[in-house]
Amino acid sequence: MNTRVYKMSFAGVYPHYIQKAEKKGRTKAEVDEIIFWLTGYDEQALQHIIDKKTDFETFFAEAPQINPNVKKITGVICGYRVEEIEDKLMQQIRYLDKLIDELAKGKAMEKILRK
Repeated sequence: MNTRVYKMSFAGVYPHYIQKAEKKGRTKAEVDEIIFWLTGYDEQALQHIIDKKTDFETFFAEAPQINPNVKKITGVICGYRVEEIEDKLMQQIRYLDKLIDELAKGKAMEKILRK
């Protein structure tokens, strides 16, 4: 596993999430909704993280509430089965990647948010 991603700034990756979604006709609001659902952050807190260029390690360590339904996120992302990733931080990063992926693939929000 490549742990370099832990020190990457969330602000550096965030525009790529939005770009990936928008290319497929989805919105920044939907990307934000996924982030809020997964982490418990709100709009103000997210903006603060972006402004401070917080790294992924801190982003997840300080998340107000990792959604208890994350265990329902399954499947393969970047060649790894998310439910089998043992490193908790890497798993959380991959959960986010997987949800953004599902958004870009046109999945309904209720399904993405495991309702």
